[in-house]
Amino acid sequence: MKRRDLIAMLAAASAGAGWHPASAQEGEGPLIGFLHLAPGDPTEHFRAAFRPWMKEHGWEEGRNFRLLVVSGEGVDLSAAARELVARKVDLIIVAGDPSIRAAQQATTTIPIVGVTDDMVGSKLVESLARPGGNTTGVSILATELDVKRLELLHEAVPRASLIGILADLSTVSTRDQLEAGARRLGVGLVIQTIGRVEEASSAADELAKAGVNAVNVLASPILATARAAIIERLNQAHLPAIYQWPEYAERGGLIGYGPRFVACYDQMSALAEKILNGAKPADLPVEQPTKFELAVNLKTAKAIGLTLPPTFLARADQVIK
Repeated sequence: MKRRDLIAMLAAASAGAGWHPASAQEGEGPLIGFLHLAPGDPTEHFRAAFRPWMKEHGWEEGRNFRLLVVSGEGVDLSAAARELVARKVDLIIVAGDPSIRAAQQATTTIPIVGVTDDMVGSKLVESLARPGGNTTGVSILATELDVKRLELLHEAVPRASLIGILADLSTVSTRDQLEAGARRLGVGLVIQTIGRVEEASSAADELAKAGVNAVNVLASPILATARAAIIERLNQAHLPAIYQWPEYAERGGLIGYGPRFVACYDQMSALAEKILNGAKPADLPVEQPTKFELAVNLKTAKAIGLTLPPTFLARADQVIK
């Protein structure tokens, strides 16, 4: 992406957020940049959580803070992060390993609040209790949850003897933990990895060709971006699958398990508000989700010809009929 195109995109995004490049004047409050790899849903969920949370705590967009949002599949994250720094943002909010790394490479002084699968495992912070540097955020327990989702998938589809794993090369690997979990369950694994959004559909097709009985789609910003295509391909192949967010069951996936988008963004909002009030990221412990939801889509189950065990359905927090 050329710099002039990026600037035009930033200007368009900031206009939609109620801020114009020429209006950066004293007294308008801090400028907050939000950078995300994926288009659509993640940005909408962020705004839906961030704006009301901030307003409740005395921060109103357009009155005493400004928001500049950049997201999309074609975004050059490094260039976008550098441009946010050049725009003299006071805080950068990011989602996913690639976006956090891009922000960290662009600045060592501007505070960064991020959400990702494993902040420590990805070496984005020194520790959960004392992050160090200019970064803090929310770590969503990817290692534990990837294995928990494998267990839930096996419970939902007990006949599954061979389970596919769809993973993202850009995130911290949970392969060892998944293989140990598979041994405990007595199932085999077929692991398919991707490095780009464009590879997601073919990777899902490859798992179907490999003869797997079900698929565990791991936590990942790239896989989240390709969510719609993955759900479509796996449903077409009549493959039961579990995803990292409960919201994905609401969007046609069979099963979703984990924290909700909005809950994670509420935690990020709280950290951002503390930083705007003078706290340093290095002194703010990285937070982790406190509530996890199991969502099941019975319409999808019927469409792929699957009858879920009553005991499994009884455990669900949300059953979509």
